[in-house]
Amino acid sequence: MKKIVVLTGAGISAESGISTFRDSNGLWENHDIMKVASIEGWHSNPQLVLDFYNIRRSQLKNVEPNAAHYFLAELENQFDVTIITQNVDNLHERAGSSKIIHLHGELNKVRSVRNDEVTYDCTENIYLGDLAKDGGQLRPHIVWFGESVPKMDHAIDLTLQADIFVVIGTSLQVYPAASLLDYVKFDAQIICIDPNELSISSKIVHIKKSATEGVKDLISYL
Repeated sequence: MKKIVVLTGAGISAESGISTFRDSNGLWENHDIMKVASIEGWHSNPQLVLDFYNIRRSQLKNVEPNAAHYFLAELENQFDVTIITQNVDNLHERAGSSKIIHLHGELNKVRSVRNDEVTYDCTENIYLGDLAKDGGQLRPHIVWFGESVPKMDHAIDLTLQADIFVVIGTSLQVYPAASLLDYVKFDAQIICIDPNELSISSKIVHIKKSATEGVKDLISYL
């Protein structure tokens, strides 16, 4: 069974109504990105950061997976599929995909500021004073700017094994995730679905469509 590794970004979730943080005005839902998505922002104003992710966690309850999410789940009937996602939502899980690596963390999990290894499921609001079992303040289980990406090595190992590498809904401008292309085998097929112009090599098949439209064309390539 051929192994497909799929790298997904904000574009696939945007079609379900989840806002992205790389808009032209440099804001994420009217917030300065570095104030709500960096370790410096957390140290400067943790209450603002908690409030921001509380709102996002609440919003997640009101969106649904779209056709692209469901298509990737159905691919498991024919291929060995692993999804590496830059997204922190749970739409891939809800669509039925079984093997998912969240590079940038998960919105519905929290962890202690004292321990990166232990996470807790969380679908409700968290506030200053809410503590983990070790007594540390609970914080979103999100990889912020200024923090390492602990699952990157695992993602690289999976990419090295891919027979087909698919990129959906990411501009390939966010590192280190974008560097995964450098680890694709020379004889593996690379397919990129994105409606925008991308700086990619001629070896890569570019389906210049949105995620939900592009997956329809992906069938013919597979």
